[in-house]
Amino acid sequence: MSFYKFPTSFSIASMDPLFVSFYPEGVLQLQMINFNFEAVQVTWNASQYSGTNLTFLYNDETDSQCSNYILQQSRTAGCLLEAKEDEILCFSIWNGTRLLLNKCQWISAYLKPSSPKDLNFQWHQEAITVTCSDLPYKRLLYEIQYKSMFDTEWQSKEGETCNVTTDGLDAEKCYFFRARVKTMESSYGPDTYPSDWSEVIHQQKGELRDSCQEKKLFPKFILVSGMVALLTVSLLLLSLWKVRRVKKLLMPSVPDPKFTFPGLFESHQGNFQEWIKDTQNVVPLNKMEGAEHDCGPEEALIVHLATAEAEMPILTTGPSCPQTEEEEASGDPSQLPGRPLQGGGGGKRVSLGGFTFVMSDNSYVML
Repeated sequence: MSFYKFPTSFSIASMDPLFVSFYPEGVLQLQMINFNFEAVQVTWNASQYSGTNLTFLYNDETDSQCSNYILQQSRTAGCLLEAKEDEILCFSIWNGTRLLLNKCQWISAYLKPSSPKDLNFQWHQEAITVTCSDLPYKRLLYEIQYKSMFDTEWQSKEGETCNVTTDGLDAEKCYFFRARVKTMESSYGPDTYPSDWSEVIHQQKGELRDSCQEKKLFPKFILVSGMVALLTVSLLLLSLWKVRRVKKLLMPSVPDPKFTFPGLFESHQGNFQEWIKDTQNVVPLNKMEGAEHDCGPEEALIVHLATAEAEMPILTTGPSCPQTEEEEASGDPSQLPGRPLQGGGGGKRVSLGGFTFVMSDNSYVML
């Protein structure tokens, strides 16, 4: 193992404790990461030694001091070392002349694989196969995650090689895809790290998309919703109009007599006979029994006789109202319409308007 400088390639990982050494001076927490067997990063949390530069020594045939320190607030907080393959790293950390930690460890136990690159997609019906270049070492799991615009969580599918097929997809939808590599715990132990996620790739209908944006569907959704709402309102108004027409056809409105007969209710309080008498000058109907008789003059009834015996027309009049008992008792023959007419024999007796007269075959009546 030799020194190797990485100016900005790697950042300091989180300070989760890798192992702890107990010394009278305090507790030192470390974290080790093996970046794809290319570099090893060892960092420590020297909170008990603030303001002090700790020294990192590792065994490379001879004890060598780290030449590529990681600094925090101008104080040493870690070391980056070059790695070529899986090997045992022995190192120690010193505070001046005091030994704080001495450790030997296989670097594969803290492996973090590199992210998958150059993902390829092949659609077939409702499934898609994602492929990429495999890493040079084995016992890895390649995880493919995907989701559509309508999903809230990612769905995962794993394979031991970077050739993973996922089925049950709809090619019409736009999907997000990403991939990463994990180690098998049975081979590398529980302290390894998964790789970083690859760049998210968008796929739809077997074609690469720049993005899956919901705003493309948003105007269409608004348009469809607006058309449905407009159609619903139109059908509602049409139904109301049809209901009014059907109601008017089945139950026509009755005209208000107040407007058809002006004055009927204003002047006569709805008395139709009084209104007729006042507006149409029509003779009122006979009153009921016991009421005062109001009889008007009647037109003369003229009977013309066409025979030689009748040289002049007979003019008769009669009451238009029934006679009272007083009139019947007076015995006035001129007011008795039922008295027998004198005339030649052989004629027919005719009753008209309360009068009885004799007519021959050549007679006629003019009213």
